[in-house]
Amino acid sequence: MTGVLSDTALKALIESGAIAASVPIIPEQIQPASLDLRLGDTAFRLRASFLPGKGRRVAERLADFQMHRMDLTGGAVLERGCVYLVPLAERVTLPDGISAVANAKSSTGRLDLLTRLITDDGTEFDRLPDGYDGPLYAEICPRSFSVLVRPGMRLNQLRLRQGQAALDDAALRLLHAETPLVDGPALIDEGLGFSVDLRPAQGDLVGWRARPHSGVIDLDRIGAYAARDFWDPLYSDQGRLILDPGAFYILVSREAVTIPPDYAAEMAPYLAMVGEFRVHYAGFFDPGFGHGSAGQGARGVLEVRCHEAPFALEHGQVVGRLIYERMAERPARLYGAGIASNYQGQGLKLAKQFRD
Repeated sequence: MTGVLSDTALKALIESGAIAASVPIIPEQIQPASLDLRLGDTAFRLRASFLPGKGRRVAERLADFQMHRMDLTGGAVLERGCVYLVPLAERVTLPDGISAVANAKSSTGRLDLLTRLITDDGTEFDRLPDGYDGPLYAEICPRSFSVLVRPGMRLNQLRLRQGQAALDDAALRLLHAETPLVDGPALIDEGLGFSVDLRPAQGDLVGWRARPHSGVIDLDRIGAYAARDFWDPLYSDQGRLILDPGAFYILVSREAVTIPPDYAAEMAPYLAMVGEFRVHYAGFFDPGFGHGSAGQGARGVLEVRCHEAPFALEHGQVVGRLIYERMAERPARLYGAGIASNYQGQGLKLAKQFRD
């Protein structure tokens, strides 16, 4: 059946050995439409990011880029501005006709922790072709904060697909007519467009900017850090925000979005370059996000980095789009229904390590 594989199918692949691991896979890794991947015991500090290239294995290329090896078993700090390669606990043997795509988890992206999947024979990040058989690696580059990591931490996730799952605009319009996907007019153009909210309904807090010199964040400590020790709050009463070059921002979409139970979604850029900034995306939108009694719509958090010149971002400016995909079958559990779903019904929200 065509579509994104559900938690039921993922469990079957684990039982068959198509998805395996050096330590047993735990139920908490299995999300409604994706599998969380875990860090292994070792990290390699690199002098540069790299892709192995066609016909080459990651292990063969390490000698060209490795600076030193780090043992993660007692916890280790990945320093801001450095590049690391971590072999993951999982490996896959994808059946013919099944491909996969990876993405950073939501909290990973909100920490500006650039995390990308690398594979043997790889010529691009975060993509596994049909039938890939081999190990998995995470390239990690902390860009705003140094972080303390340990084996078993889950920074990125894998989504498996069979066939063409993405909805075209005609199918997306039909879905929106049946089940409203946003709480206002739907901008459908190669996906469902969404814009930035700089005129909040309550108060004048519009976002957060990462502070340039902060302490280390232990990723296991949930709600442990005061937001203002790491972030500067941003206020606006004019619907405009001037972005500083090199700065990292957490903003929020104007639209509250819904992912119906038989669909999943992925954020994508609206344009390759809009002005002097890029909106970076992390995580997948699972079936049930913002849906039904558990949600009634949820905002999309925007991870924004400004480039060479200051840029005036305006309220309502379209900055991204959601690509909706059919599920091959409805998941056994939906997002926010009896699982640890940190961002159901969210608004402007920092990563789970921070308390409001």
